[in-house]
Amino acid sequence: VKVKIPFGNKYLDAIFSVPEKKPTYGVILTHGAGGDMNFPHLVSLAAYLASHGVLCLRFTCKGLNVAYRTKAFKAVVEYLKLCDDYKLSGVFLAGRSMGSRAAASVIRQLSQGGDDDDGFIQGLVCLSYPLHRPKLQSKLRDEDLLLITCPVLFVSGSADEMCEKQLLEGVVSKMKAPKKIHWIDKANHGMAVKGRTADDVMEEVNAQVFSWLRGNVQLQQK
Repeated sequence: VKVKIPFGNKYLDAIFSVPEKKPTYGVILTHGAGGDMNFPHLVSLAAYLASHGVLCLRFTCKGLNVAYRTKAFKAVVEYLKLCDDYKLSGVFLAGRSMGSRAAASVIRQLSQGGDDDDGFIQGLVCLSYPLHRPKLQSKLRDEDLLLITCPVLFVSGSADEMCEKQLLEGVVSKMKAPKKIHWIDKANHGMAVKGRTADDVMEEVNAQVFSWLRGNVQLQQK
């Protein structure tokens, strides 16, 4: 289902992947610095989640400024929260690369501003989180991660040139939030692995994301 989400004086293009049964939980998903919501990994994940009963709303926001992308993400969260068609108990924010930075930033801002007292946001999924620029490992983009308290899942390639394995493990060890890292063996920032098809890698990513979501939702229902 295609929708237009109001954002300032513009609209963001978005698509709902809707499960057959009425969903209780949703995922908001966005792309990295290049591409848009039709990036194959996002399309694949959205279809997988919807087929397993999770509503997925993916959106396009061009713009290489993280603050701008964060504002757009916030607008989408608000839209879904007030959306009459789907009454959700909670939502997970997810993004690929720069999109995951924007998602982390939204969660930090909402939790610090006290805007998420109702616990609508259940957690964060970071696909290929860009912890540093390639070859620039002295400056880590970890400030939002260290302030988040909701559950976080990282899915990263062990050969990601923008997320050195030991550096991410170091940041994660300092995080207050419940967290998990799933390493895709030998994958680069684009999740490509020599000798494996893209579909094969995506199946691994999708299954990991879904089982983590399910685990967190069940934990909260107990």
